[in-house]
Amino acid sequence: MLYDFSYQNPTRIHFGKNAINKLANELKAYGENILLVYGKASIKKIGLYDQVIHILQAEGKHVVELAGINANPRYTQLLEGARLVREHKIDLILAVGGGSVIDCAKGIACGAYAEGDVWQRYYVNQERVNNPVVPVASILTMAGTGSEMNGGSVITNEETKEKIGRVYPLEIASPKFSILNPEYTYSVPTYQMISGIFDVFSHLMEQYFSGDDDCTSDYLLEGLMLSLISASRKAIVNQEDYEARSNIMWCATMGLNKILGLSKTQDWEVHMIEHQLGAYTDCAHGIGLAIISPAYYRYIYQDGLHKFVRYAKVVWGVEDKGQGDEAIALEGINRLEAFIAELGIPANLREVGATEEMLPLIANSTILGGGYKQLNAEDVLAILKACY
Repeated sequence: MLYDFSYQNPTRIHFGKNAINKLANELKAYGENILLVYGKASIKKIGLYDQVIHILQAEGKHVVELAGINANPRYTQLLEGARLVREHKIDLILAVGGGSVIDCAKGIACGAYAEGDVWQRYYVNQERVNNPVVPVASILTMAGTGSEMNGGSVITNEETKEKIGRVYPLEIASPKFSILNPEYTYSVPTYQMISGIFDVFSHLMEQYFSGDDDCTSDYLLEGLMLSLISASRKAIVNQEDYEARSNIMWCATMGLNKILGLSKTQDWEVHMIEHQLGAYTDCAHGIGLAIISPAYYRYIYQDGLHKFVRYAKVVWGVEDKGQGDEAIALEGINRLEAFIAELGIPANLREVGATEEMLPLIANSTILGGGYKQLNAEDVLAILKACY
C-alpha cells in the first residue's frame, strides 16, 4: 500500500430478508418531514411502497413524494426535488429504488440550499459544497451502482447533453443508513439485472487496472470479481436464487464504498466515455459500459501488460502455455467479452441507439483521463468506432 489514506464510511447497512424492520427505529433520529423519492411503478408492484408508507405514518412522519425518477436521473428532477425540500422544510430524504434514485436524492440533498447554478457549481466545476446538506437514507431495490454506501451522484442534463458524475464527500452525502434486502431485486427486469451486474464488474475493473505495485486492494478486487462471475451465472438461470442475488448485492455495495480503491490511482475512463454515450442515447448505464469495455481494454492493454496478464490468469483462468504475455492478456479480454455475451448484453453501440454521427460528438465531450494510458479525443473516437 504505497499511498497514504484516511478512510471512514458513515453509512450503516441493514442487510437481509428482515432488514426493513430496522426502518422505524432509524426514523426516530430525524424530524417529521420526509421526502420520499422513487422511480416509476416497481416499488408499488412488489408492495414495498405500501410497507414503507405504513412505517412512515406509524412513526408520525409527514410524507412528501417525488416519483418517476428516470434510469438516468435528470437535472430537472434534481431541481424539482430541491424545490420540495425548501418548500416543505424536509428533514430526511428517503430514496427507495436503485442507484439512479439514490444518486438523484444525493444531488437534491446537496443542491437544495446551494446558491447559484447547482449544475455549473457542483457538477461541471466540481466545487466544494458550502451550504447545508439534507440527510439521505436509502432502501435499495436494484444492485449495481453502490450508491447506497457512497457519495456518488450521476446526473444527466438534457439541455446541455452532458452526463456528469459528482463524488460528494462521504461525510456529507453518503446515506446515513441503507436497507438492503436481496429479495427486492427479484422483480427487476432481466435487462436491468444484467445492466446492474456489469456496472458492478466495471467498478471493480476501473479500480483494478492501475498501478504497478503489489497492492492488497487488488487481491480484494480479484476476489469480488470471481464472486460476481459465479453469482451472475446462477442469477441469469434463476433470478430468485437468494444466495446468488445476495452475493451480487453485496459485491455491488463493496465494489464502490471506496474501500477497494484505497492506495490505488484507479482509471474510470470507461465510465467517462459511457456517461457521454448515455447523454446522447439514454442507454442503460451498465449496458453501455459492457459494450465499451472490451474495445477500451484492447486499446490500452499494452500500457499495463503485467496487470492484464495477471487479470487473465487469476480472474479468467487463462493458462500460461508459453504463448507470451500479449496473447495471455488478449485472451483475458476475449473471455471478458464472452462473459458479456453470456449475460445477454448487446454487442455494439448501434443496438443501444448510437448513430455514426454521434460518435465524434461523444468523443469530443468525454472527460479525458485514464489509468495506464492517458487518452485524447482521437483515442476515444477510435474506441467508439471499434465497438460501433
